[in-house]
Amino acid sequence: MDFTASGEHKTLAETVAAIAGRYGHEYYANKARTRGKMDELWMDLSRQGFTSVNLPEEFGGGGLGISELAIVCEELATAGCPNMMLVVSPAVCGPMIARFGSDEQRHRWLPGIASGATKMAFAITEADAGSNSHRLSTVAVREGPGWRLRGSKTYISGVDEAAAILVVARTGIDPNSGRGRLSNFVVPCDSPGLRMVPIRVEMVIPETQFTLFFDDLELEEDWLLGTEGDGLKQLFFGLNPERIMSAALANGIGRYALGKASRYARERKVWDVPIGAHQGIAHPLAKAKVELELARLMNQKAAWLYDSGFEAGEAANMAKYAAAEAAMSCLDTAIQTHGGNGLASEYGLADMWGLTRLYGIAPVSREMILNFIAQHSLGLPRSY
Repeated sequence: MDFTASGEHKTLAETVAAIAGRYGHEYYANKARTRGKMDELWMDLSRQGFTSVNLPEEFGGGGLGISELAIVCEELATAGCPNMMLVVSPAVCGPMIARFGSDEQRHRWLPGIASGATKMAFAITEADAGSNSHRLSTVAVREGPGWRLRGSKTYISGVDEAAAILVVARTGIDPNSGRGRLSNFVVPCDSPGLRMVPIRVEMVIPETQFTLFFDDLELEEDWLLGTEGDGLKQLFFGLNPERIMSAALANGIGRYALGKASRYARERKVWDVPIGAHQGIAHPLAKAKVELELARLMNQKAAWLYDSGFEAGEAANMAKYAAAEAAMSCLDTAIQTHGGNGLASEYGLADMWGLTRLYGIAPVSREMILNFIAQHSLGLPRSY
C-alpha cells in the first residue's frame, strides 16, 4: 500500500487549484445569484482536458479514471467553485455511452463531452418513485421503428446548459418479478415533446433544477443506449461514479470551509490572543478535520476500486455518506467559528449551506445508504 499521492496526481491537483483560484468563490456566488453559468471556468478547464480526464483517448479524453476526475471535482470545490455538471456529464453520461453506446453514439457525443463543448444531463428521479427505480412510471412504448416517451422527471440538474439528456425509462415488465424493465435513451434537448419547467430551490448554485415532461416524445431507434431492457445493468455502471464524484464535491466543500475557518481562527483576536488558541474553537475544528480526512480516504479507496475493476458499490456508498456528513460538520463548524460573520455574504460560508445539505439527500439519501450497508455489508434482513 502507498498512501502518498503520485506525481501525476499532485500536478493535476495543483494545476486545477491554480485555475480555479483565479476565479474563486466570489465568481461562483455571483454566477449563482444572477442565474449565470460558470462557462468561463468550464472552458478554461476543458481546454486543458481537465473536464474529461476519465474519458477514452480516442474521443479526446485523457484515458485516465474516476480517481483523476474526482481530484478535479474536489479541487474546484476546495476553491469555492463546486460544479454539479462535472458530476453528471463526464462522470455518469460519458462513461455509460463509452461502455454501452453504439459506434455512432460514441462518435456523435463523446468528442463534444471530451472537449467541454457538449454537456449532458441525467434524468432518473421521479416524483412518485423516489429511490425505487423499479417503480419508474416514465415509459417508452414501441411505435414503428422507435418509441414514444411519456411521463416526467423531477430535480434534473443543468438541462438548460445541456445538449442532450440521458433518460431512464420503463420499456416493459418482467413477467417473473413484476418489476419494470428499464432502458436508457440519449434524448436531444431540442426534441419536440420535451417541456422543461424550472424548480425554485433555496440554494445558491449556478445549476438550475428542472421538472421535465415528455409528451409523446418521439424516440428514434438509434437513441437507445445498448440493448433494450438492459438499463438497470447500465445504471449500476454509472451510479457508483456518481456517488464517488458527489463525495469528492462534498469533501472539497469541507476543505474550503475548514480553510476559511482556520485562517479566521488564527487571525481573529479577542482579549489579545487568537480565538484558535481556545479549545472551544480548536477542538471542533480538529474534530471536523479528522472526519473530513476519513471521508477523503474512503473516497480514494472507492475510486481506486472502481478504476481497478473491482466491486465498488459498498465503498462508493460509504464514501458518499461519510463525505456528506463531514462536509456538513466542516461548514457548520466554520460558520460557528466566524460567529455572526459566518452569516455575512462577504465571508462566503452561509451561501454554501444549501448545496452542502443537499448531499445528505442526493443523489442517494443517507437513509438508503444505511439500508444498503445493513443489507449487503452486515447481512441483515431487508427493511424496505
